Amino acid sequence: MKLDRPSNYDGLAYGIVIAGHFHESDTYSAVRPDGMNDWLITYTLDGEGYFETEDCKQSVKAGNITLLRPGIPHRYGTSKGCKWNFIWTHFTPRPMEASLLPSEALTIRQIEHQVTKKRIYHSFLRILADFRERGDYWQELCLNALQEILLIIAKQQYCQMDPRIEETLYLLAQRMKETVRVEELAHSVGLSTSRLAHLFKESTGESIITALNRIRIKQAALLLAHANRNANEAAYDVGFQNYNHFTRQFRKYMGLTPSEFSRNVQSKEKF
Repeated sequence: MKLDRPSNYDGLAYGIVIAGHFHESDTYSAVRPDGMNDWLITYTLDGEGYFETEDCKQSVKAGNITLLRPGIPHRYGTSKGCKWNFIWTHFTPRPMEASLLPSEALTIRQIEHQVTKKRIYHSFLRILADFRERGDYWQELCLNALQEILLIIAKQQYCQMDPRIEETLYLLAQRMKETVRVEELAHSVGLSTSRLAHLFKESTGESIITALNRIRIKQAALLLAHANRNANEAAYDVGFQNYNHFTRQFRKYMGLTPSEFSRNVQSKEKF
């Protein structure tokens, strides 16, 4: 059994990050009878581990994120007969991260969908890379990636929308410039095409194509207002292939044609 009773966490200022990636057999165990002075976050990629505090013992599997508060006596390790592949980070939060952290001693969140899992995984990879490189601003870069993870967890916790619909909206924004096929979206979120269409309309009040056009038009309006793009350029940038269709959709959502909108923005800038 491996015992981890670190003494080097005392007096850490905020912003400290220690990170690693372990792939451990069932002989692995970390025991901290006095807890830690920093936070611990883990993300299980494969296999199974466990966390044990005075109040409970819980297993963690692929897709689980665990947050352990400072000062909590605990033990964690690989479940009997298993291996545990996980990324971990010890950190002392800045005020922004602190505002996103849970009040519970031990928090375990299940990340359900592949897009979100990939996003969190890549954030952890950035933490690992910057921690190992230790170049200029490495701690800030690590904490920025960690903040993204915490924001995703917070969003998942407080959003009342079905996570499959939330993921569909994220995919629409991500693929805004592409030809979006509902069949591919449905496959990505694990639903049939008809079920996704029905659930999306029920959750958002609009069809998938309507939502995509709304996302595109809002982005086009920002480009016209702040990026010095003309109407043709903005239409292309957000994925419209037909300018007349773009104009109709723009008027529908913004109440003005793209040209009228641009002139209105320019007239305001003069004052």
